[in-house]
Amino acid sequence: QVRLVESGGGLVQAGGSLRLSCGASPSINAVDLMGWYRQTPGKQRELIARIGKGGDTDYLDSVKGRFTISRDNAKNMVHLQMNRLKPEDTAVYYCNGRRIVSSVSSRDYWGQGIRVTVSS
Repeated sequence: QVRLVESGGGLVQAGGSLRLSCGASPSINAVDLMGWYRQTPGKQRELIARIGKGGDTDYLDSVKGRFTISRDNAKNMVHLQMNRLKPEDTAVYYCNGRRIVSSVSSRDYWGQGIRVTVSS
C-alpha cells in the first residue's frame, strides 16, 4: 500500500504560478510511475504529467512548456511546478502512483485531491 498526500494548491491569478507537492509513503520507489491528474465537474480525470523512475517525463499538450514535473527520491516527493496558469487550469488535482504488476495489469494509488483555482 502506498499513501499519497498532496499539498500546495490554492487560489492564484491568471499568469501566476503554483507548486504542487505530493509525499509518498512508505517510499516513492514502491511505484513505477508518479503522475498528476486533474478533474473538473462533469469531466473525466485527465493525466497532465507523469514521471518514471528514470526521470523520463510525459505531458498533456495543453500544459507543455508551462508545467514541470519532478521527483525527489531522497525525500519521497513529487512536485508539479505550474507557471503561466490559465483559468482553464482550474480543477482538483490528484497525485497518482502506478505500480506495474504485469504487461497487462497495474495498480493505482491516489491522493485525496487538492483544489487549484485560477482567477481571470
